[in-house]
Amino acid sequence: MPIEEKKYEDLSLIRKYIKMTPPYYDNLAEWTEIVPESEIRRLLLYNVKYYFGGGKPGALPIDTFKTILRQIADNLDISGIDILNYGPTSGLLSLKKVLVERMKRIDGIEIPRGPDDIAITTGSQQMLYALLDTLIRPKDVIVMARPSYLGFVVPVTKLGGNVLTVPSDMDGLIPEHVEKAINVCKRELKRTPKAIYVVSDSDNPKGTTLPEKRRKALFDIAVQNEILLIEDAAYREIQFGKIPPPIKKYDPENKWVAYLRTSSKEAAVLRLGYSILPEEIMTPVIKDKGYLDLCTSSFTQRMLEIYYKHHIDNVLADNLKIYKKRRDAMKKMIDTYFPSNGFSSTPTGGFFFWFQMEKESFDSGKFMQDKAIPNDVLYVPGKAFYPIKGYSINAGDSKLHGNRIKTNGMRISFSFVSSQMILEGMEILGKLLQKEA
Repeated sequence: MPIEEKKYEDLSLIRKYIKMTPPYYDNLAEWTEIVPESEIRRLLLYNVKYYFGGGKPGALPIDTFKTILRQIADNLDISGIDILNYGPTSGLLSLKKVLVERMKRIDGIEIPRGPDDIAITTGSQQMLYALLDTLIRPKDVIVMARPSYLGFVVPVTKLGGNVLTVPSDMDGLIPEHVEKAINVCKRELKRTPKAIYVVSDSDNPKGTTLPEKRRKALFDIAVQNEILLIEDAAYREIQFGKIPPPIKKYDPENKWVAYLRTSSKEAAVLRLGYSILPEEIMTPVIKDKGYLDLCTSSFTQRMLEIYYKHHIDNVLADNLKIYKKRRDAMKKMIDTYFPSNGFSSTPTGGFFFWFQMEKESFDSGKFMQDKAIPNDVLYVPGKAFYPIKGYSINAGDSKLHGNRIKTNGMRISFSFVSSQMILEGMEILGKLLQKEA
């Protein structure tokens, strides 16, 4: 064996036996050292009886999709060359036409350029990422509620932006605090925030729904300050009563609001999101998506085109009854067994309750590991919904503060397990919490 080959063979053996890491591993991207593993993905590893963790849909239209799949299979000889192939990066025109018609009819949203204003992505999470990847330059600021959806909070940090959180209450994001945050940002950081992020309907994680007055106020603040408002409407169709119109309805010219929707809650977890974007950012966002995955599955798009055109209204009516029954069961258990000095949201829809212990020293993450999981109960600790770094403002002053993380809250999902399991598991959890109150 030549000397050079022997040298590399010896080095390989040394690394194998002393468990050295390859040299490239010592110099990975900076974000790998900053961004933690997703708490929700981590919790999926636990096998517990009472799963109140991630927002997994528990009422899925299986028979409907069996019908749709048979319909597609019967026509595959004709359509297979298209739906089993690559498609346009922005999505299939036929699906986008169906979605335009539905959003106009159901929510009264104006879509000036029709399907050209719609982008199809591989889940709405991909749109959140591509949108941020397009918007953010280093140190740009994004304003959002405290706590907020971790799937948005973490990518802001990963992409080099700064999160500026503001207080929220049981009606959601508070416009006065958003306006104050913008002014503080201009004064102390010498820059205008790049965007405002809000989940307007049955917020994740708190389950809160913005009143109409706040929706209009947030839109006006965005326009007056020339800031993009990102409206995440993931739970728009999962509602148990009448709710205000989307913020997007105040934007008939499609200039100030990026409106994000997903099929995961209202259909099935087929990883398809659909969004209305202002024309000015549509092209670069689609360019970004093209480098993420080229295009969303044409087969999946065809399935959901049929679903939204022919099935969704009947399916939703049945599924909402299931979710409402589960929501009511969880509320009953919180009211009956949870510490009375804590406080919880009462969601109008969506998948989640938020419960917060009165003691700020309470650590819901430690409690879950030490007490809840050994009793077969799992939820998502509240700490996961606070940014790992960034800025914050408080209700009581007009100063810029460092990042604030609270550990005494928890997000509890009612979407996945049966009402009976909710009754059993929430009684166990409530009695455990009573001992900590």
